[in-house]
Amino acid sequence: MHDDPVYRSLRKINVKLMELEIPYAVAGAMALVAHGYDRTTVDVDVLVSADALTRVHAALDGPSYSSSLAGSKALRDTETGVRIDFLVAGGFPGDGKPKPVAFPDPASASVEIDGIRYLSLDRLIELKLASGMTNPGRIKDLADVQELIRVVRMDAGFSQRLAEFVRPKFVELWSAVESTGDSEI
Repeated sequence: MHDDPVYRSLRKINVKLMELEIPYAVAGAMALVAHGYDRTTVDVDVLVSADALTRVHAALDGPSYSSSLAGSKALRDTETGVRIDFLVAGGFPGDGKPKPVAFPDPASASVEIDGIRYLSLDRLIELKLASGMTNPGRIKDLADVQELIRVVRMDAGFSQRLAEFVRPKFVELWSAVESTGDSEI
């Protein structure tokens, strides 16, 4: 998996963001993989500030990365064809409407794993729960959390690390995993 086009694009954007000294945190499926749940994906999701997004486009839009549309938050890695989707700190997951959970500042919500900055496990779960709870089209986000609970073997107490808004959903998913006795071996 570490040699597939998505992972190559992840490593490339990591290097570029570090060169530009832009605080970032990889989110989405690539963050799930970093935290222990192997899930396939076709893109790379990167959390940055609004100012940083402007800098990213100014510095990278060119031969190595292309924008699909003017004003787009995404870039495409021209070598691999992989889309790099940028999430903006302060925005809201799921339905995009204001709620108690927002995309955090990547500088304070990330951890380094193998030389790449990823959303911390608690922030990743919080965002996935808020997304799945508020957008019926994002139900996969709830399944991702349930699989993380199973694979990482979290206990119910992990809910205390999450925003109150998403705690009941975490406990519900944790209880479902616990009741089946089906954990990764």
